[in-house]
Amino acid sequence: MATIVMIFTLFISLTAMNMTKAETCISTNKDPIIPTTPLVIFLEKVQEAALQSYGQKGFDAKLYVDMSLKQNLSATIEAFNKLSRTVNGSIPAHDLDVFIGKYLNGADEDLVYVEPVDFVAEPEGFLPKVKNSEVRAWALKVHSLWKNLSRKVSDKVLEKPELYTLIPLKNPVIIAGSRYREVYYWDSYWVIRGLLASKMYETAKGIVSNLVSLIDQFGYVLNGARAYYTNRSQPPLLSAMIVEIYNRTDDLDLVRRSLPALLKEYHFWNSGIHKVTIQDAQGSNHSLSRYYAMWNEPRPESSTIDSKTASKLPNICEKRQFYRDLASAAESGWDFSSRWMRNEPDLTTTSTTSILPVDLNAFLLKMELDIAFLANTIGESSTVARFTEASQNRQRAINCIFWNAEMGQWLDYWLGDSNTSEDIYIWEDIHQNKKSFASNFVPLWIELFNSDDITNRKVVQSLKSSGLLQPAGIASTLSNTGQQWDFPNGWPPVQHMIIEGLARSGLEEARALANDIVIRWIRTNYVAYKKTGAMYEKYDVTKCGAYGDGGVYAAQTGFGWANGVVLALLEEFGWPEDLKIDCY
Repeated sequence: MATIVMIFTLFISLTAMNMTKAETCISTNKDPIIPTTPLVIFLEKVQEAALQSYGQKGFDAKLYVDMSLKQNLSATIEAFNKLSRTVNGSIPAHDLDVFIGKYLNGADEDLVYVEPVDFVAEPEGFLPKVKNSEVRAWALKVHSLWKNLSRKVSDKVLEKPELYTLIPLKNPVIIAGSRYREVYYWDSYWVIRGLLASKMYETAKGIVSNLVSLIDQFGYVLNGARAYYTNRSQPPLLSAMIVEIYNRTDDLDLVRRSLPALLKEYHFWNSGIHKVTIQDAQGSNHSLSRYYAMWNEPRPESSTIDSKTASKLPNICEKRQFYRDLASAAESGWDFSSRWMRNEPDLTTTSTTSILPVDLNAFLLKMELDIAFLANTIGESSTVARFTEASQNRQRAINCIFWNAEMGQWLDYWLGDSNTSEDIYIWEDIHQNKKSFASNFVPLWIELFNSDDITNRKVVQSLKSSGLLQPAGIASTLSNTGQQWDFPNGWPPVQHMIIEGLARSGLEEARALANDIVIRWIRTNYVAYKKTGAMYEKYDVTKCGAYGDGGVYAAQTGFGWANGVVLALLEEFGWPEDLKIDCY
């Protein structure tokens, strides 16, 4: 009897401890949360109801949070709550059909088509280095896709913004395509690179002005222009967009209008939850940055999917941390990948906030260099000095924390527990992630790194022997987990950054490799287009002419950054008349 009492007492004690731990997790979690809107919360309920009523086949969670209301939210909620339910709580499919038809607008009605003001069918001086007539004809078709992807905010949104999840933007936008019906942050850099090749300078400037307006409103550029994206940003490339436009147009007014916003965005990425202090092996402290979403619940655009994945976790604390790490992976643009997982291919081990990413810090180094350059053009000498020093500090930090001379790559760094009371992490070699990812080569894109011949020689050999270089381009990772940012997929922005970095090197071997990857990538885009009539967001780099797969949705077409990368590469590298364009 005494033994039973002892066991029961121990059980009660452990339960109380677990409850206390859970409650502590909830009450002491001071990480910021950007609350979503009542409309988004309601549309998440519609999303859940649709999955129950219609089933998994063809289901796209994002569709439902992109819908808008035909009348006010309270009346819509009241009608939704009155719908009959079956014994398992689902709404009969016919009843839900009727409700959606009566109370909700389609997901594509908040943006309407607009003719770009600067589009011409064949711009003067278009792709002068493309000598092959077949490639030129195709490039003009890709160029024409800007017309297909051009949108502006509907007047209805401007009249009653409370009925929509779309965030109104003043200027026309170029959408990515397919399910992505709004503007996205880092996609816009490669869209702009393509627009500049297409001589569409006004459209490019309008996109930048839209992104600046988001910083003015929120303090950072959102992942995308939707109410459910306010809790995170995306890779910070706005300064790079402005530099590219300035180099083509000499528009000093754009620089003057944009610089205050860039300073605000820089602060966002280099303070608070994004900032990490790490001490190197010589005892010097460095400031670096990480992805860290301001959110700890299912992402509204995939709420049903995130909730299902999180159901494998044992308690609310772990679920909330998982949701934050999942949203942070979305902030990285690499959603999702074994790169963020402690134990691949288990998505629930995603730990993005525990990683110092190579590419983010390369982007921030570029931002520092860009701000110094832009400030110099308008004579702001104190800003030039400040950001020149910041770039030098970050370059040292990248070399100390990420560079691995033995591998010839810059490696992501896993954060353990902070070793000091001041939250300073102590660098240890074992915390570098020794796996090869395409992101390990992104620093090449920055002039401070691609101008170093000794480093470049190592990096070129490392890339060639890494296994990432495939017949149709560079794979994101070597792990085939079924996630879309893993093998065998290759993504346009990553190809472009690595190609440009190699091409700008002083090494002939690096430039030759860049040219080789260009040919592989252009060919696979061309052959896929010839077979399907579409450009894709990603490609299977193991096979020429095969588009990518994986993740939770079907391959998307359109496609903003794919078009931009092809046009930018053809502008820079051209295509000789006698070079075959079809797959061998």
